[in-house]
Parts: sequence; C-alpha cells; structure tokens
Amino acid sequence: MSRNGPVALVYHALFVTFMLAPIGVVCWVAFTPEGFLSFPTDRWSLRWFAAIARYPEFVSAFWRSLWLGALSSAIAVAVSVPAALAIARHRFPGREAFTALFMSPLMIPHIVLGIAFLRFFTQIGLGGTFTGLVLSHIVIVLPFALRLTLASAVGLDRAIEHAAVSLGASEWTVLKRITLPLVVPGLASGWALAFINSFDEVTMTVFIAAPGTETLPVRMFLYIQDNIDPLVTSVSACVIAVTVVALIAMDRAYGLERLLVGRGNHGGTHGR
Repeated sequence: MSRNGPVALVYHALFVTFMLAPIGVVCWVAFTPEGFLSFPTDRWSLRWFAAIARYPEFVSAFWRSLWLGALSSAIAVAVSVPAALAIARHRFPGREAFTALFMSPLMIPHIVLGIAFLRFFTQIGLGGTFTGLVLSHIVIVLPFALRLTLASAVGLDRAIEHAAVSLGASEWTVLKRITLPLVVPGLASGWALAFINSFDEVTMTVFIAAPGTETLPVRMFLYIQDNIDPLVTSVSACVIAVTVVALIAMDRAYGLERLLVGRGNHGGTHGR
C-alpha cells in the first residue's frame, strides 16, 4: 500500500493535468497580444478581452444561452419529478417503455435531432424562434434531469412519508414538506447537469437557431469559420471564469459533494 500510494498520486496528477491542459491552453492564448492564435507567448495583454465589447452579439448570445439553459433545465426538472416518482414507486404496464421514451434522446445523434426539429418547427411556425429553442433543449436535457431525480427517488425512505400520513398530513403536505426536500440533491444536481448540457449544445442548435436567436456556442462556431484571431479564446476564458465562480459560490452555499452526490440526504438511509 505504501508503494502504491505515490504511484496512485502520480497517476491522479497526470490525469488532472491531462483534463485541465486544454482549458489552460485556451486561457493562456486569450492573453496573447498577437492578432492570431499564438502559443506559447512571452507577452501578455488584455487586448482580446477588451475586444469583446466591440462585438455585442457575443454578450447578447451569452445572456440568451444563460436564459435558455436555466429555463429548459427548470422545465425538465419539473417534468422529471412526477415521472421519477411514478417510475420509482409504481409498477404499471408500459413502465419500461415509459422510461425508455424519456431516455431516448440520449440514443439519437444530435445532428439527426437538429434536422428533425428544423423540419417540425418550420411546419408549425416555430422555426427560428426562442420558443422552438426551449422546446428542443427540454427534449435533450430531460434524460439528465430524470436520471438524477430518479436516483434520489429510488433511495427515498418512504417510512418518513408514512409517518407523516399517520399524523394526519395530506398528500400535498407530504409532497411539499417531506418528499421534495428529501430529493432536493437529485433535483439540484439534475438541474445543474441539464443546464451544462443546454448551455454547451451546438450540434443541434445550429440547425434551429436563426439570426437573433443564436446561442453563445453557435455564435462562436460561426465566428471561427471566418476568423482566426484569439477573440473566441477570450470569450471562452470569460465563460470558464464565470463557471469557476459559480462552482465556488455553490460550494460555499451548499457544498458540491452534498449537491452532486447527495450524501447529506441519504447517508442515514443507507446506514439503516
């Protein structure tokens, strides 16, 4: 064990370095003063961060992506709660097919979904609209929200709910005061994972978005088709910085281990 300890530490360090290296390179290139992608660089400049202000479409696309991700993830979580409770607690005809239907977007390539949504939304008059973007993103993020919500629902100790009912609590009171608070870690982690996938989605969105409804990944994709300057790296560095700040805030407010793993919620259940 003593010899394996340093070896494991080296492997972990190499793995972390391998995972963080692309992010480090992007952030490094963002500080270059050159008018082209340059790595490594021995000079530092905020030139390309200041250049973001000259391209307001990036700023508007960022806020659009933020709003799109938050809204689609919230709706996906709201849909996943009754679905997860039904799947976890009841045995009914078509239960497996019901589950497979919700998880099916994971098995379909996003380029196929993009073409299908483009044709469908064009026929019903939602082509190039923000409503169409929200509906399509709900479909692709719902499996992530449902999977984590379902994990919390399966591990829920129903004896607590039965005790509340025996004391005279109504079904709505049990749901609001007991069930939902107990599955909060699953809801929060499902929302976070759904939001990340929505914010980062580009393959499907590029077919659905239109001028005026472009998300940040789509805007960046269109920009690098015609430009080779480091502006996109500075935008990426800003997004990375915002993500790190958000993670730190979440860790301070709630605890990432409890949020993503849910130990604070189910530890006592497993112990029994």
